Amino acid sequence: MENALNSTMNNGFHLLAFSTSGEYSWTIFFGLSLMYLMCVTLNITIIVLVCLAHQLHTPMYFFLCNLAAQDIIFVSAVLPKLMAITLTGDPRISFHGCIIQVFTFAVCVDLDFLLLATMGYDRYVAICMPLRYHLIMNTRLCVLLMVTFWAFCAANGLCFSLLLSHVRFCKSHDLNFFFCDIKIMLGISCGDITPIVKLVSFEAMFIGFLPFALTVSSYIRITLTMLRIKTSAARLKIFSSCSSHLTVVLLFCGTSLSLYMKSDSGDSGEQNKLLGLIYVGLVPMVNPVVYSLRNRQIRSATKTVYAQFMAKK
Repeated sequence: MENALNSTMNNGFHLLAFSTSGEYSWTIFFGLSLMYLMCVTLNITIIVLVCLAHQLHTPMYFFLCNLAAQDIIFVSAVLPKLMAITLTGDPRISFHGCIIQVFTFAVCVDLDFLLLATMGYDRYVAICMPLRYHLIMNTRLCVLLMVTFWAFCAANGLCFSLLLSHVRFCKSHDLNFFFCDIKIMLGISCGDITPIVKLVSFEAMFIGFLPFALTVSSYIRITLTMLRIKTSAARLKIFSSCSSHLTVVLLFCGTSLSLYMKSDSGDSGEQNKLLGLIYVGLVPMVNPVVYSLRNRQIRSATKTVYAQFMAKK
């Protein structure tokens, strides 16, 4: 076992990425670069707007700011390495680099589920209990939630990293994916992976299913509240306040469930990679676009910050 572990630590893994001929490498590299730059730029813009615009100093946008931060961390851990592989044709990734990707993946995906559930609950309180909103979603609670979420997800990611760092990978060092996905890595292991499988099952229930159930429950209650409102203008206002978050939830949950709940087959590798690229790169890029284009407060804050910037010049 020690020899197999030393061999993996010395040689690392091979990320097979996309099975395309060399003539398309520059096109793929340009597309990935554009996706990465747009994702980082748009999410940084959201963070700057939330920090500078006083009208965005609310719980919903505080959570959105954290969502944008984790999106930047997530894509920065995956896409630059994929861009390098596409450009150079060298699929090698070090063992420690792979463990870092596993850590980042575990932290960001778990945090995404928790954040989206919390943002859904925030909308529920704002719409169904408006008179108690500021009492329930107070600053102290929001900060405490975020500190707890980040600390919990970091500890969870560390658990995955430590467990995987002691697994034997003697079947192959080839990962048929474009980053070090936990599911793919377990598929090439030949040691005892029972603790990791149990941890994955625990997460699927308590960090995946329960937050998703909370989100669904929040929107069921919001819908029931909407049905009791007689005026169409009030219904439209409620729908407008929820549409951005609901769109992000559908994008994230749709791609993640499609990727990890579908059965594996011999010809599903490229389909999984495409779904994974949508999940890792496209969704974090679309999130700030959805919030900026479909949210009147974001558009208003953008104009305000821009006007203040021009006035100082």
